[in-house]
Amino acid sequence: MFITFEEFVRRAGAIRARMDVACALAGRDPLGVELLAVTKTHPPAAAEYAARLGLRAVGENRVQEGVEKRALTTAAIAWELIGHLQSNKARLAAQHFDRVQSVDSAKLVQQLDRAAAELGKTLPILLQVNAGNDPAKYGADPAEAGRLLEQALAGKNLRVDGLMTIAPLSPDPSVARRTFANLRDLRDRLAADFGVPLRELSMGMSGDLAEAIAEGSTLVRIGTALYGARE
Repeated sequence: MFITFEEFVRRAGAIRARMDVACALAGRDPLGVELLAVTKTHPPAAAEYAARLGLRAVGENRVQEGVEKRALTTAAIAWELIGHLQSNKARLAAQHFDRVQSVDSAKLVQQLDRAAAELGKTLPILLQVNAGNDPAKYGADPAEAGRLLEQALAGKNLRVDGLMTIAPLSPDPSVARRTFANLRDLRDRLAADFGVPLRELSMGMSGDLAEAIAEGSTLVRIGTALYGARE
């Protein structure tokens, strides 16, 4: 059975407390780090809960699941795609999501730009970079990120908000921290080289949010710690 709203509020409070501690240790303003509720495999009520709590957006991993869930939700909340996007689903993603965080190839850039143009919209995106050089993770190679950004900035119907990464699974917290530091350093270089802000750094999940915040994350993606184990 899905958790109650009261339980969700309690869990969200616990997550916020962890985020506040991490911000204090890093000398950062807690208002500079957003909590993105990840609703994958959970019912439409998960998005309703997030909206009632006042969160700006929810994150979904699969295009089809997000499309179906959004159709069943009346909540006034933004929907972001955070999972790997296959190119044949690019138009569907551009149509139904308010931002796509997992853009990791030139082909995807072109297809999303074309789809957004056909839809008459500007689609915000993040470029996903494999900052931990993990063969098990999606994302552009850091060495190719500059070229990918150049292509994305050329897209007339795309707006590049920043970068996203997923740290390798490891019991050693320094692995995640090094990954997040890599992404922040890359962002700083690209922002300077291209003269664009790239404000958003989407990095950190339930297990490594403290390391992510220490290295400059502006958005942490939290699922299990908010909603419980997946069904």
